[in-house]
Amino acid sequence: MQVVSLSALQHYLFCPRQCALIHVEQVWEDNLYTERGNRQHQKVDVPRSEKRPGVRQEYAMPLWSESLQLSGKGDLIEFLKDGTPYPVEHKVGRKLKLADQIQLCAQALCLEDMFQRPVPSGALFYHSIRTRKEVEFTPELRQLTLDTIDQTRNLLENLLLPRAQYDERCTHCSLIDLCLPEAHQVFEPEDPCKPS
Repeated sequence: MQVVSLSALQHYLFCPRQCALIHVEQVWEDNLYTERGNRQHQKVDVPRSEKRPGVRQEYAMPLWSESLQLSGKGDLIEFLKDGTPYPVEHKVGRKLKLADQIQLCAQALCLEDMFQRPVPSGALFYHSIRTRKEVEFTPELRQLTLDTIDQTRNLLENLLLPRAQYDERCTHCSLIDLCLPEAHQVFEPEDPCKPS
């Protein structure tokens, strides 16, 4: 079974074609948005431990789920007094997004597999507003996360490169010049079976 990286889930949810370009075709380009994210992550990408009153913090902690064949790295995992892990994912933006919640929930699934204990919630820390937003890992969010893992794995195992779709996401995508979504829209051959 194909191991799926936590970052691939985020890429898949943003755009399946972007996910395939990065994780199947192995291409990458930076832009203003990715550079901004890289700068913000420099603070949490260095593995280290810190202790605060009532909590131990582990930065850049490797995560793994044997049962889900999922791997990656948690920006920050806090261990509460009773030992419960609490994942905190750092994001540049300011708005709670479903893709961010799914990535965080996938981290929780890894932690549950690693420590054999429930992880009921975590947080997304948005740098732009210096605020943590707590996310409860509801049954619905867990199922959506498992479905996303399956869909991402299917794309990676089958080496799929989905068709380009030119829309508002493209203006923020660092791979726009490699993907050429606008050109694919213009030059896509007509489907002879499609009624006119």
